[in-house]
Amino acid sequence: MVDPFHTFYLNQSEPNKSCLLALRSIIVDQDKDITESQKWGMPCFLYKKKIFCYLWTDKKTDEPYILLVDGKYLDAPELEEGDRKRMKMFRVNPYQDLPIETIESILQKGLDLYRTGVIKIK
Repeated sequence: MVDPFHTFYLNQSEPNKSCLLALRSIIVDQDKDITESQKWGMPCFLYKKKIFCYLWTDKKTDEPYILLVDGKYLDAPELEEGDRKRMKMFRVNPYQDLPIETIESILQKGLDLYRTGVIKIK
């Protein structure tokens, strides 16, 4: 039986499937307190039970991205705000090598918001 958290990934076509699985691995490896869930059909990652980020694909370009829930607090030129007031996204080109150092840096900055109390954890 397939783990329900992995159904999303298995239903993706290549190269998005591999890219999203790699992003998943990078995210969960950032901290021992990150757990996985699924919200609105999207892989959702929580830090100490507080929603931290999502993985999804852009409807127009079909490219994967990481959606940081409280991205408005992050000042990183690689992040896009778009029409959102709270969240920011980091787009990933599935046909290129992942910019792992950039992704890890952004994720750590995002996690630091929770660790330092900028974003309260219940």
